[in-house]
Amino acid sequence: MASTTAAALAASPTVVSSSSSGCSSKLSSMPSSNGGGGTSYLHPLFWTGSCFRGSIVGLKARGQEYNWSRQSGNAAGVARAAVSVEPPAPKQRRSQYEIETFTGWLLQQEQKGIIDAELTIVLSSISLACKQIASLVQRAGISNLTGLQGASNIQGEDQKKLDVISNEVFSSCLRTSGRTGIIASEEEDIPVAVEESYSGNYIVVFDPLDGSSNIDAAVSTGSIFGIYKPNEECLTNLGDSPTIDEVAENCVVNVCQPGSNLLTAGYCMYSSSVILVLSVGKGVYGFTLDPLYGEFVLTHKDIQIPKKGKIYSFNEGNYALWDDKLKKYVDSLKEPGPSNKPYSARYIGSLVGDFHRTLLYGGIYGYPADLKSKTGKLRLLYECAPMSYLAEQAGGKGSDGHKRILDIQPEQVHQRVPLYVGSTEEVEKLEKYLA
Repeated sequence: MASTTAAALAASPTVVSSSSSGCSSKLSSMPSSNGGGGTSYLHPLFWTGSCFRGSIVGLKARGQEYNWSRQSGNAAGVARAAVSVEPPAPKQRRSQYEIETFTGWLLQQEQKGIIDAELTIVLSSISLACKQIASLVQRAGISNLTGLQGASNIQGEDQKKLDVISNEVFSSCLRTSGRTGIIASEEEDIPVAVEESYSGNYIVVFDPLDGSSNIDAAVSTGSIFGIYKPNEECLTNLGDSPTIDEVAENCVVNVCQPGSNLLTAGYCMYSSSVILVLSVGKGVYGFTLDPLYGEFVLTHKDIQIPKKGKIYSFNEGNYALWDDKLKKYVDSLKEPGPSNKPYSARYIGSLVGDFHRTLLYGGIYGYPADLKSKTGKLRLLYECAPMSYLAEQAGGKGSDGHKRILDIQPEQVHQRVPLYVGSTEEVEKLEKYLA
């Protein structure tokens, strides 16, 4: 029994409070048996010494706690402790090499029923396109991909070489996925029906390379995308041999959906790191490309944008062209108050880069309408709606200055609107100035 008891204790006990002045005591242990001859599980703890006046508060031995009480007695009184040892619950050991990839995360969302298998394939094809574009962007100077293409897109903007190449890469990856029915790009005149798809139904809208004017200066750029389901109310029976005009009209009608219909949206930023940020309707997650594995790895879980921030991101070069109400708002951000400092101005000139900073640190990003751009400059379908969707999923807000971006019904594929997006309190403050 002595060996059993010693094993139960596993260590020399430590007395928290035991002796009084003039008394020295020593804790010793010995085995015992109960009155009926059986083995007792109460381990007797003997106190020896000339006197015993203290009260014993507690006992611990190597992480195991013992509940016990002192029994009355003389100087050689006995305090019996009821030994209660529970084995610790086994802990799941996490390997130092364990990582959560974008592919693994997508499969988890599919298992939970958040997305279906077809959407998983579409998102995987988008991640592949982002990897290819990231490689092209990083090697643009080496591969002579800087400079203008020598043509303009439908908006009349000069196309960079990488604009055209990135559009081809994005379109190719979506076509070969076999799960997209219609794709609409900022660089294309009209949405395109993907005839190669055997059963593709998803509608994907995208800006293949946002901020491409920054390419030659190696400043942040990115790709933006949004995914819709077909609008069944707009589907028409085109017959067995529809004309090109009928197909084009049907594509446009299906694509022109409000942002509230988005199933998923996201962007990929090409900067010091390549970061893929997206939402499938259950929060916002960020994945960073690991060049060693060639995989996007989860690095930002459930991103939440601060309710307010101290950074504003506007192109103040257009200040003279702004509405007076907007001028007053921006001026108010620069004025120091009795208990607060002026806001900091940060403007990269790339929507993806500016939005990503706002998403992490809070504040507000704005691209307003002005005397030169009467309805703003950013496209509703490819830029404003996806970014506003992400902002709302992260607890923020997206507005055109008067109403929610996601409630705007597009009338044209390349429709432009003003955009103010970021922390809820900051966007609401701006709306009060513009009201």
